[in-house]
Amino acid sequence: MKPSDIQVGGQHYKDMAIQPTEYITKNKLGFIEGNIVKYISRWRQKNGIEDLKKIKHYVDLLIEYEGLEDDLPVIINTGAYDRYKELEQQNLRGYFGIWE
Repeated sequence: MKPSDIQVGGQHYKDMAIQPTEYITKNKLGFIEGNIVKYISRWRQKNGIEDLKKIKHYVDLLIEYEGLEDDLPVIINTGAYDRYKELEQQNLRGYFGIWE
């Protein structure tokens, strides 16, 4: 038996034509995008409105992080210390691979 044939903690994915993990992996989606796919796929069978709220939160996070990522070349190319410290305060340095 393959790991993809097993679901731990319920059956809400097993009845789907394409399981979220397969879709996420084959389309090389990131962590946040993968969570959006997972929650939108199961919301009716599992947690209802709570899963829809999680989707909204992950979309908001994706928008926030994508906006910050636009500033990354400025940080690397100019060494903008103030922006670096701002990211440090937001605990996002690891997200961008910025280390001391």
